[in-house]
Amino acid sequence: MEKITIKNWAEDDRPREKMLAKGIEALSNAELLAILINNGTKDASAVDLSKALLNACDNSIHQLSKLSVKEILYLKIKGLGTAKAVTIVAALELANRREIEDKNKVKITCSKDIADFLQIKLQYLQHEVFAIVFLNNHYKVIHFEIISEGGITGTVADPRIILKKALQYNSTSIILTHNHPSGNLNPSLADKEFTQTIKTAAATVDIRLLDHIIVSDMGFFSFADEGIL
Repeated sequence: MEKITIKNWAEDDRPREKMLAKGIEALSNAELLAILINNGTKDASAVDLSKALLNACDNSIHQLSKLSVKEILYLKIKGLGTAKAVTIVAALELANRREIEDKNKVKITCSKDIADFLQIKLQYLQHEVFAIVFLNNHYKVIHFEIISEGGITGTVADPRIILKKALQYNSTSIILTHNHPSGNLNPSLADKEFTQTIKTAAATVDIRLLDHIIVSDMGFFSFADEGIL
């Protein structure tokens, strides 16, 4: 089947040329995706494929960012194969990592600072994970690490592993975090009990538990802000 390549489009319709002439801000989301897709099929241009993909995600880059390669392929958009799906997922992951690097430079002064950092890392995951943010005595992030992964409804973390890693990174304070793929931000009784267990254990080695943050694409919940830490 003959492919419709971008170089065969009218010059005014070429996303690359449009970006160079008018700036990247002039491109629509579909046009940006078309640059990644590069070519279409006999019946659909790269922009057409991009629009079909965005339409399947409610025209939301946020929703598209949640999809894996397999999930994009599952949409069965004719002309969007593995190579194109890999390129799209890789590009969105780079954008995600850029945001993470920017957040890593920020000093943590309040729950929103760390919640913004954590939402970038965790909000797109479709299964629950438990992670730790390790901070130095100036409240800057030293290291972030996912400690355990579970299913859609839960995960389990080992307090011994958490404290061992905190000592390994010479952290003076830590923040617990996990995501709720369901979007519900309310902590469970188990969440509350585990938080108190870690707080008590950390104090024995002079490490302060600053907060426990639950994140989802609906927002965040801070144990410290709610006075239950």
